[in-house]
Amino acid sequence: MIAEPIDSYCGPPPVPDSIWLQWNFDPFAIALMVLIAIGWFTQGRRDSAGRAAVFGALVLVGVAFLSPICALTVALFSVRVAHHVILISVTAPLLAIALPWRRGPRLPLALLTVLSAITLWIWHAPLAYEWAIGGALPYWLMQFTLLVPSWLFWREIFSPERAFGPSILALLSFVAQMGLLGAILVFARRPIYPPHFLTTDPFGISALSDQQLAGLVMWVPAMFPYIAVALWLLVRFMSSDDTKHPETSV
Repeated sequence: MIAEPIDSYCGPPPVPDSIWLQWNFDPFAIALMVLIAIGWFTQGRRDSAGRAAVFGALVLVGVAFLSPICALTVALFSVRVAHHVILISVTAPLLAIALPWRRGPRLPLALLTVLSAITLWIWHAPLAYEWAIGGALPYWLMQFTLLVPSWLFWREIFSPERAFGPSILALLSFVAQMGLLGAILVFARRPIYPPHFLTTDPFGISALSDQQLAGLVMWVPAMFPYIAVALWLLVRFMSSDDTKHPETSV
């Protein structure tokens, strides 16, 4: 199947020789960084962990949207998936540390888990994906609907009021469905994302191989933050249980 490359929000598909010149000053990305900074100054966690987390989140947003990575996502679907993984698996938990829950209504963790999973599947459906990368409004709708539910999800995971069991179950459930989506991409017999049918050859990779690499990114590396936090919660639970029920010496 042959398809013409579509116009993408991040510009035309780059070639390897010029990729490192593709820096930009996206006003929406800059506005997002300003919004995060204002949120932290007014409601954020002001200790060393909070400062490090908000700094890390701002750096990742800048790298993801202002650096040549933005242009590279136009050429390679695997980079686009890595971009999304960084957004929901690294940037979002950093924001949850920097901007924890303070007061006001809270959504159930189960609902946030389902909402985060649904948005992930929707934006990686071929038709929705093709629509989302074609203009500023759909592009940023995709980014915000990936980032915000993930931030709320991680905020609940890190909440000291949250029981260990539901948090671990939510983390493992999200990993399972993300792994399933990754496996579908890995084992697909043909490329299914038309915007990348003609953009991968300059990088020495076929559209199908690029898609399979994207699936591997979603299947394996993307799960590490979720598994790591689940193990951390498990260790905390076991430590607290030992504290509550110390063994008596004989």
